[in-house]
Order: sequence, then C-alpha cells, then structure tokens
Amino acid sequence: MPANRAARYSLAVARSSDEDETEHVALLRGINVGGKNKLPMKELVPLFEQAGCRAVRTYIQSGNVVFRAAGARAARVPGVVADAIEARFGFRAPVVLRTAAELRAVAGANPFVRSGAEAGALHVVFLAERPTASRAGALDPGRSPPDELVLRGREIYLRLPNGAARTKLTNAYFDATLATTSTVRNWRTVLALAAMPRDGGR
Repeated sequence: MPANRAARYSLAVARSSDEDETEHVALLRGINVGGKNKLPMKELVPLFEQAGCRAVRTYIQSGNVVFRAAGARAARVPGVVADAIEARFGFRAPVVLRTAAELRAVAGANPFVRSGAEAGALHVVFLAERPTASRAGALDPGRSPPDELVLRGREIYLRLPNGAARTKLTNAYFDATLATTSTVRNWRTVLALAAMPRDGGR
C-alpha cells in the first residue's frame, strides 16, 4: 500500500475508533470510608488508563471516575480495575459502570424529586445488574421506616429522612436480596456527575 494511502487508512481507523468511544462513569464502592481502604484519586487515574481508558477524570474521594472508551473495552473495565486495585492496594473494590447518558437519565427520573422531597435526604443505589422479577419482589419497602425506596431498572431511588447512617437499606441488604453488587451515591454527587463536561477533555 502506498505511503499516502496507508496514512489515510490509519487516520480513518483512528477517527473511527475515536468516534466509537463514549463517556462512562465508574462508581467504586467502599474506598476512603472511615479511614479504611485508602486509595488516592491520583493513583486511581493510571489504573484506568492502563485498562485502556482515555480522558480519565475523578470526582471527590468516594471513587467516581469519568472516562472515555469503546463499549467492548468499557465492559471489561470493572473487572480489570478491581483486580488492579486488589493487586496494588490489597483490598477489593467493586466497580459499577454506567454510560454518561444513562447517568443523566437517572438524574432526570428521580420520583422523590418530582414529589418535592428534600434533596439532602435523597440517594441512589446503582446495581451492577438488573435484578430478576422474583428478586425485586423480595425487597421489603417497610424494612426501615420512615425510609422509602423505589426500584427502577438497575437503580434504586432512596429517601432517607434520618440520614444514610441510620437506615437499614444498606449495600449488604441490597446485595443479598437482589443477588448483585450495589453502590450508593447521594443526590448531590449524582447531579454533579451528570453535569460533568461531556466532551471527555477533547
């Protein structure tokens, strides 16, 4: 292949690969909580870059990472990053993934916001997989009064009037009941992640 055609071909492939990339948000569970499982965000970024992610950015210390990657590569990121964290830091941090578009949809569909609930009482549980109907039916809405929950797809919207520290609607409860992995973010964090720039730093 002539050099000029080869150059044009390489450029076309690069552009195609770049166009296939979308922005994703990785939500890590259980890091930098109560002095345990410490993981500086500056050390988390290269782990994502080594997993093939681009334009990696973090938000606060609870483990929120925005990055760009093609769909097939992004699907491997939770396992690859969790393995890398365990190998380097000695603990396993589950990673739950959403596309940026999915996260924006979550931010726009909170039933408690629509009913006028106080924002400070709101949280979202992000599930790694959508629960089966039988598993979803096992959720007990009366488990932790006056707390309320609404399951929609792979998210559970929570209203916790007495705060997250007092609720019985915990990760352990959701993991066991729904047979999946869960991680929780307060409403302020959900909105901040949904509002982050969409250009991936390009």
